[in-house]
Amino acid sequence: MNRDAQHSEQLISLYGGTTPVRSRWSYRADEPFTVATAFQTDAERWVEWVFARDLLVEGMHGPVGEGDVRLAPEFSGPRDALVMEIESPDGHALLVMDLEAVQDFLDATADLVPLGAEGDFFDVDALIAEITNV
Repeated sequence: MNRDAQHSEQLISLYGGTTPVRSRWSYRADEPFTVATAFQTDAERWVEWVFARDLLVEGMHGPVGEGDVRLAPEFSGPRDALVMEIESPDGHALLVMDLEAVQDFLDATADLVPLGAEGDFFDVDALIAEITNV
């Protein structure tokens, strides 16, 4: 497996359930425990959030998260959705994404690194070297 393998997708999110927002979702095999998502706030600016892939997996099935990122599926609308609530000292946002599109992204991450096999792809020696070279 190519440890540099990565997958990115563009998804349309709805801010507060009404305003479309472009989002970019990324996953890298050499950072197997995390996913990154960036939301476009204006033509030149993206705001990025990095969180555990396990949180995303769990959030597809029920409400999760106690910190800056909270996820919950919503099955009551015309399409199944994933609601993502993000919070920082600079603000708060509630974003709604198509559940199937997020599941497709998650499936692509599992093709790169199977769920539960993250430890096989994580380079502890490289992390120690990075920390000790500071």
